[in-house]
Amino acid sequence: MEATAKIWMNGELIDWDDARVHVGVHGLHYGTGVFEGIRCYETPTGSAVFRLKEHMQRLHNSAKLIHLAIPYSVEELRQATHSLLEANGLPSCYIRPIAFSGYGRLGVSAKGNPVETVIMAWPWGTYLGDEALKNGIRAKISSWQRISANIVPHVAKASGIYLNSMLAVTEAQNAGYEEAILLTPEGTVADGSGENLFVVKNGEIYTPDLSTGILPGITRESIMRIAGELGYKVHQTILIRSDLYLADEVFMCGTAAEVTPLRSIDDHEIGVGPVTQAIQKAYLDTVKGQTDKYAEWRDVVPGLQRAS
Repeated sequence: MEATAKIWMNGELIDWDDARVHVGVHGLHYGTGVFEGIRCYETPTGSAVFRLKEHMQRLHNSAKLIHLAIPYSVEELRQATHSLLEANGLPSCYIRPIAFSGYGRLGVSAKGNPVETVIMAWPWGTYLGDEALKNGIRAKISSWQRISANIVPHVAKASGIYLNSMLAVTEAQNAGYEEAILLTPEGTVADGSGENLFVVKNGEIYTPDLSTGILPGITRESIMRIAGELGYKVHQTILIRSDLYLADEVFMCGTAAEVTPLRSIDDHEIGVGPVTQAIQKAYLDTVKGQTDKYAEWRDVVPGLQRAS
């Protein structure tokens, strides 16, 4: 992680090295926090954050599911993000808002503890590498199951839940793969460790239904709309392991991963296909402002706007 000048913390811009908390914060001990991953891209009109409002709304939704009261509104967090990017002069970056139960009581219950709210931003390239975007990655179906929605709400982007993802991706990488795919307790396909999943078969696109308990990805939603307007039929459905092995194409998507093809799964060769390439190009053109479509998704940072 590359340090930048400022971090927004509890309503103030402070120096990067001064953004500290006590080791007794509840969120560190019990994972009682929620976070987001957001990207800002350079566009012809200036730096623009992709779907900033929607990400901050999901942060609030996640917090509600774990009984965490964020003391800042969606709009206040949006404006704070603009201020942070302007202060750091970051034309292109990754943004990490996080809210967590702070220092106070250290019983299991977080009730009565203050809520810390922080936004970080730093330069970060392609999550799985530029080569991955072009040639795809190798994935492994994990022995770790995706947590059931009736155990913890995986619909929430909550800190503690990501131990599940960490175990899965570590297992995959230790075995020589780049990413993991998790199945539900029922054996159906859920998602990657930090990405949503799409399958292409006979020119149509399939993605696991939200009923599997997966995170309602903002990139996932964007991809479904883009794919539909490119003329592809998109189905939200139940998928099983064999659907992955027999697919014509498979790709993952997410803020960090963007649109990354899977060239093989459990050593079943799939390759990188034309549908994935078309969607990847349309998505990257959208976030980088290379098309006039979906302009409402690009939140231009006023202080980093280019003169026309």
